Amino acid sequence: MKIIINGINANLRFSSAHIIPNHDFCGYIHGHSYFVDVEIEGEQSGSFDFVVDFKDVKDSVAKICEKLDHRLLIPIFNKEIKFKSIDESIDLDFFKNKEYIEFKIQEKEYKIPKTDTLLLPLKHSSAEELAKYFTEHLSNDIISKGWNVSSISTGVNEGIGQGAFFKKVL
Repeated sequence: MKIIINGINANLRFSSAHIIPNHDFCGYIHGHSYFVDVEIEGEQSGSFDFVVDFKDVKDSVAKICEKLDHRLLIPIFNKEIKFKSIDESIDLDFFKNKEYIEFKIQEKEYKIPKTDTLLLPLKHSSAEELAKYFTEHLSNDIISKGWNVSSISTGVNEGIGQGAFFKKVL
């Protein structure tokens, strides 16, 4: 059995800016109004014969959307982004006490208030990487709630008709 949640109709949305370093068109700060679709497969179980409760899924995805909403998404593992005052080893703890996020992409230098950014443990802030990010967080949350599902797919759409899906088999 499979459940499907359509992000547009379920209002699972966020608006964010990002940069894809060295890309001809996306190498500049720009943004999207994203929406997130979800497909979860599993056996029906429990007193209501649910695969998973729609409310649990929507609540979990909405929390992730809220975290990303109206932020500049910065992938900390992108080799083209050179953060100020960092050696080779980058982790989120380095940024904990920073007021600004300072980085360079080729000849462009950026200094952005930390409150306007979201640092992500990703290589890129592409739809593909964001789909993996959502799937990982959603699967951890759904499993922690005791749902016994066999796979979770999350689609992150940059607009109607274009997005990326990532499927995790559990």
